[in-house]
Amino acid sequence: MAENQTTVTLNIGSQRVSMAVFETSKSGGLVLKAYESTALLADPATESVRLPQTRLAIMELVQKLKVGKAKVRYAVSGQSVFTRFVKLPPLDNDNIEQLITFEAQQQLPFPIDTVVWDYELLEGGSGEKEVALVAIKADALDEINSCVTSSGMTTAEIDVAPMALYNAFRNAYADVTEPVLLIDVGAKTSNLLYMEGKRFFTRSIPVGGASLTTAIAKEYGINFAEAEGQKVTNGIVTLGGGHTEHLDEAVAALGTVIRNALTRLPTEIARTTNFYRSNHGGNAPRRIVLAGGGANLPYAKEFFEEKLGLPVEYFNPMRNVMVGKNVSPEVIQKEAHMMGELIGLGLRGVGKSSINIDLVPASVESDRASEKRRPILIASAALLIAGFGVFAYFKNSAASAAEEKLAEVTAKKDELSVTAKPIQKLLKTEEAIQKIAKSYVACKEDQAFWIGMLADLKTNFASDNEWITDLEPLANYDPSKPADAKGNGESIVKEEIGATYGTSSLNTAKEAKPEEGAAPRVPVRPSQPVVAAAPSGAANAVRIRGLWRDNVDKQNVVNKLIKALRDSDSPYFNFMTKDAEGKELPLKDEQIIKKLQATAEEDAEYAWPYEIVIPLSRPVLSR
Repeated sequence: MAENQTTVTLNIGSQRVSMAVFETSKSGGLVLKAYESTALLADPATESVRLPQTRLAIMELVQKLKVGKAKVRYAVSGQSVFTRFVKLPPLDNDNIEQLITFEAQQQLPFPIDTVVWDYELLEGGSGEKEVALVAIKADALDEINSCVTSSGMTTAEIDVAPMALYNAFRNAYADVTEPVLLIDVGAKTSNLLYMEGKRFFTRSIPVGGASLTTAIAKEYGINFAEAEGQKVTNGIVTLGGGHTEHLDEAVAALGTVIRNALTRLPTEIARTTNFYRSNHGGNAPRRIVLAGGGANLPYAKEFFEEKLGLPVEYFNPMRNVMVGKNVSPEVIQKEAHMMGELIGLGLRGVGKSSINIDLVPASVESDRASEKRRPILIASAALLIAGFGVFAYFKNSAASAAEEKLAEVTAKKDELSVTAKPIQKLLKTEEAIQKIAKSYVACKEDQAFWIGMLADLKTNFASDNEWITDLEPLANYDPSKPADAKGNGESIVKEEIGATYGTSSLNTAKEAKPEEGAAPRVPVRPSQPVVAAAPSGAANAVRIRGLWRDNVDKQNVVNKLIKALRDSDSPYFNFMTKDAEGKELPLKDEQIIKKLQATAEEDAEYAWPYEIVIPLSRPVLSR
């Protein structure tokens, strides 16, 4: 394998899309050079916009990692494919290909000409031959591949998430020979991977993070986005034996709902283990490895240890992978157990994978065939040109040959122009539909932003000595201006809220014009791109009014609340600004606090007012 060969990998999940760039080390191993991920909303009600959301997420990652023209290896989720493990009768290797094709026709629930399928020979029990059959509907794969290639990338290989996880596990835990169960808890499903030496078996269970969120939404009568916020912010998995006695009552109740919803997974694991032992001659696992974003909840590891009675650890696929200087070690430490598919795909790029599934769409297969024929076509064209030259030289008819060729090209051009206009019309229609889809997705993201922001405020503004009385979004706010500057920030809340259903309670603010000769000053978050100006009608800050009552910290209780919000690294608020020279500076409390009434010894009031204005991490449109 050539040194410094670059491999781009992409993992497409239901609630998370991640991408990584690997290079080959001098020893032939993997070096992680870049890594990014982005989240999707796994609300079942938004399933109709799942593909547009995925398309936008991939485009965002491609822009961040600057891999727009690269060849990419990507994995589709286990729930998207049909997987079967079939034992083969003892036959010569010459007949295996025909036998596997016959088995595929018998095992697949769809006509074989409507699916894309591949297989991998595995070691079975007692030296038997076993084959893993993997198939996906051709039209479904074409839709997924279109989301990938619309970003400008081309498809190198298409793997399946459980197989990529297996390759990553074998690379990181090559010395493990005892039976292991890897539980990959995803958004919609959980993949169970039974590994025993070189043996392998997998099954997809319809229980995941979205199931827990749905249970919370049903129990508390709230929508999916609010339930997801509660799960991420306050969710835990309660344990048995009086574990909830020391917890806050609300947190304990929420944890009990999550535990009840998650209990179905150990039950399905027990059923699958029995099936694996009886039908495939495998042994019960002696070790559990946890992976996937659904395993992030506090006490998830202890829950599985309690239910399965086995030692549990988090998956670390980065054991034998070096990390480049541009990759944050903190991010890798936090998200390593969710990177198995990316590393498994990276191993395909350096030829160190144990299982090599490649689901090839018709369009990719055609491109590969063209790539193989290209040298022959180039050679043929060269011979043809040489022949024309010799013919023209000896026959002295170069002019007539050129005229004939021109007539041929002109006729071909006229023929193609007939179909060019309908194609251009369809492209314009597609562009219009994409604009509508992007608008819907943006509306949903803005809606979720406000819900998340309120949940964040609730978490960090949790003091008995102060409370919020009013929260008001502002447009055209500049945090660099003095606290007492007039006209800084325009409220987009209507004075009179109409009663007509479907009408907005927000005004459309006009975009503020910068003063003549003044450099634009915009709030930015660290590691985020600078936005030159918020769109017209967008809120870029929130004004919070409230009261504080007498306490040991006096009015400093407000400063402490701001510090708590600042230290939480909130994804909704921005505590950085830029000066006229473009240098990033942190916002001071004096720039955030617009009003804070102190108290005197003789003051007999119960509470005193305060007012703060905090910039948002991004502009949010008032729809």
